[in-house]
Amino acid sequence: MTQYDLIIIGGGPIGLACAIEAQKKNLRYLIIEKGAIVNSIFNYPLYMTFFSTAERLEIGDIPFNCLAPKPGRQEALEYYRNIHRYFNFEIHLFEKVISVEKQENLLFKITSDKNWYESKNVVIATGFYDIPIEMNVKGENLPKVRHYYKEAHEYAFRNILVVGANNSSVDAALECWRKGANVTMVIRKNEINNRVKYWVKPDIENRIAEGSIKAYFESNITEIRENEVEIETPNGKVTIENDFVLALTGYKPDLSFLENMGIELSNDELKIPIYNPETMETNVEGLFLAGVVCGGMQTHKWFIENSRVHANMIVDCITSK
Repeated sequence: MTQYDLIIIGGGPIGLACAIEAQKKNLRYLIIEKGAIVNSIFNYPLYMTFFSTAERLEIGDIPFNCLAPKPGRQEALEYYRNIHRYFNFEIHLFEKVISVEKQENLLFKITSDKNWYESKNVVIATGFYDIPIEMNVKGENLPKVRHYYKEAHEYAFRNILVVGANNSSVDAALECWRKGANVTMVIRKNEINNRVKYWVKPDIENRIAEGSIKAYFESNITEIRENEVEIETPNGKVTIENDFVLALTGYKPDLSFLENMGIELSNDELKIPIYNPETMETNVEGLFLAGVVCGGMQTHKWFIENSRVHANMIVDCITSK
């Protein structure tokens, strides 16, 4: 059994950045990733474009060359695959971590669905894309309800209801409409989210204004049925014909996974994990957080571009002990 200095749970961009810093300091490390390398990006919509420019997605001082002003999913996957080719990470793919326990000898025991490991330190860089935020309405478990969106083709010429007004919802609504779908949006607030990509926001607002896409603002779904959806609007209940519901209502970290390790969360609806912002170490000594998972339910707070620095902070803390 190899004893590691550092085990990194999550093989996304921030997990890879932590591994790069660990390599630089000659730490014995391992990345354990439940899916493919940068699995969350792999599961993004096929034609998704990042809000960030290419240089803000770079890790390890390796340039991200991109002809377009902003890279898309395909360019990002190519970049991070090349990062792995360059650094030749010690990484186990398609292996899911089940538990992390601190033992009496102060080493962490990391148990996966394939093996178990011991490490002096652990980094949790699992992101937030695993668990959809559910609407908790009748009919949400029907097969026609989707919490993830890949591409528009299967929705062409169908009655589509898109829930939400953030980037993923707006992208899906526009793509489906352009492929011939009859698109309706249900939006809890009275406007499109201000965080929607600035080059996309006028597009969706104009499509709604001209009537190409129907939008119910300040509204909520109350029930989903096989061939229709019931919506509560400011003007009363409305029932519309429907073939698919894209419930793109956001995602959240696996908070129970963090709590089971002993990480304390804020006692409010945000559920922000407790950690030292100078070292990223949690209330459990030797257990660190990196990336989006640090924000709890505030999944819009941390991105690749502003959490890359977590890697340096964590490895500096480990090597200084």
